[in-house]
Amino acid sequence: MQESSPSIEEWRALYQAAIDFRKTEPWNWLSDTDLFGVQNPADGTLGYCCIMGELKEMLGMVVYLGTEGLAGYFRTQSESQSSDAVNFLHHQNCLTLTFEGRKYLRAPDLKVIRDLGLKFRGSQDWPLFRNYRPGYMPWYLTREEVLYLTALIPQAIETALRVKENKNLLVSPQKDQYLVRTSERSGETSAWRDEWLTPPPLEKKEQDVPPVNEVHLQRIKKTVSRRQGIWEIDQFYSPAVIDDGGRPYFPYVFLWVDHDSGLVLHVRVAEMSDYRSDFQEQFMSLTEKIKILPNEILFHYEEPLKLVEPIALRLGIKLTRVKRLPALEKARAGVFSFFKDR
Repeated sequence: MQESSPSIEEWRALYQAAIDFRKTEPWNWLSDTDLFGVQNPADGTLGYCCIMGELKEMLGMVVYLGTEGLAGYFRTQSESQSSDAVNFLHHQNCLTLTFEGRKYLRAPDLKVIRDLGLKFRGSQDWPLFRNYRPGYMPWYLTREEVLYLTALIPQAIETALRVKENKNLLVSPQKDQYLVRTSERSGETSAWRDEWLTPPPLEKKEQDVPPVNEVHLQRIKKTVSRRQGIWEIDQFYSPAVIDDGGRPYFPYVFLWVDHDSGLVLHVRVAEMSDYRSDFQEQFMSLTEKIKILPNEILFHYEEPLKLVEPIALRLGIKLTRVKRLPALEKARAGVFSFFKDR
């Protein structure tokens, strides 16, 4: 809330929209599987709206941002019953409006409400706005996000009320299409209309693999000749948060485990800024420390595979991608328990 902070009048417009949304109570007839889109008038990007509150446990709305946000929604849905559900936070790229008890609001939230002269009561009446990004703690809205939600919420209310009258409104005429409220600027106002749109393909992000430290690699080739065993390697977000004065984030944890014995060979907490090169260096340092090269390395996710591949190929280590890493999953549970106790 420091850079591009919303003005008090921009906050006022957003809170009034949220109050109108709360009075509408669209969760009484919509479920979290009913998705529709609302275009951002400022830049044309799309947000996909999901109304929460069918079970009355959490009331509000999630706006999944673009195709990446939509992919996070579906990944969370598919993993809701899996052992990986603990990582659901790290799949989210969205904005949220929820209605909470006062105890869930923080000082900046309460200051805005006081400055606006608003009063709320009850355990599910206080509007709470947050921005979710993979790898980061939920955070406060920027001015651009405030303006987008202010434009979006009335469209969400209108769409919800139309669904109440027409249960088939969100039924897609074609596979993978969503009803989207799009806008066209005319003077000082925006004209809104319905369109059935297919989300653009998810852009696959190319892995930025840093160059291998050749000096370190050549030293290993000369000094480490023994080969033994199979290793499991993975990286994942730590459950502990680092707050260095900016937006708090979850650092990466690197974990190396012996496949047969389950012995943890090495664990490392790395900062997000240089975790890729750190991953490579830690792998080479481990082999140098224990004087052993594995015969094979097992992976599940693509990124650690890409990071260690240029080193493994030069050292003649077999790489195998598998569906599960049983020894590592057990070790990761121990890491999570350690952080929880701390």
